Amino acid sequence: MIALPIECYRAIFNNLYKDLFSCILVNRQWCRIIIPILWSDTKKHFKNIKLIEMFLLTLNAKEQALLIPFKITLPNQQKPLFEYTSYITSVNNDLYHGVSNLIQDRKYETGDELRNAINCSLISMFLRTSKNLEYLSLNEVICSQLIFENLYENTTIISIDIGSCNNISRSNAMDVLIKVLYKNSNLTSLNLSNQIERVRSSLNSIGSDGGKALADVLCQNKFFEGSESSK
Repeated sequence: MIALPIECYRAIFNNLYKDLFSCILVNRQWCRIIIPILWSDTKKHFKNIKLIEMFLLTLNAKEQALLIPFKITLPNQQKPLFEYTSYITSVNNDLYHGVSNLIQDRKYETGDELRNAINCSLISMFLRTSKNLEYLSLNEVICSQLIFENLYENTTIISIDIGSCNNISRSNAMDVLIKVLYKNSNLTSLNLSNQIERVRSSLNSIGSDGGKALADVLCQNKFFEGSESSK
C-alpha cells in the first residue's frame, strides 16, 4: 500500500475537526499531524483554568521571574509532551479572562499587579514559543519590557489589536510600538480603535524623530483597522 503524503493527511484532517480527538489515538503519525491542527485555534478555550495552568508550565526563567514578587505557586507537573504553544495562531482577550479565572480559583489576592504580571509572562511566552502566531490582542500589558523585546523579534504576526490598552500614551510604549511597526513588514492590520486621541497626545513626548518614524509607518502599505488612517 502506498503511503499518503503528510500534506494529504493534513487536508483530510482539516475537514474532520469534530472527529480529531478520536483520531489522535490511532497511531503516532496521526497524532503528530492532528495535534498542531487542534492547537492552532485554542482562543475559544483560553478562559479554561486548566489550559492557563498548562501554559504556565511553558514559562522560562525570565518569564517566571515576573511572578516571583507575588509568591504564587506555579504548577509542578511534567512539561507537556508536545510544544503545544508553538502551534497557536491567535491570542485574544479571552486569555486575560482566563488569568482572572485562575486568580479567583486559587484565591490569590485580587489586584491589577498580579493579573498584569501573569498576563505579561504568558504573552511573552507566546511571542517566544509560537512559530505561527499571527494575531495578538494586547491589553494594559503592552508596557512590559519583556513583551517589548519578544514583540520586536517576532516575524510572524500580521495583526495586532491594541484598542483596549490604557497606557499606550506612555512614551516608552509608543517608542517600542513605532519600532515594531517599522520593522515588521508582515504586519497588515493594526487596530487602534479608541487610541487615536491617545496617540495624538503622545506625539509631543516621542519627539520629532519618533513622530517622523510613526508617519513613515503610516505611509507604508499597511491597513490600520479601526483607525482614522483606514478611512
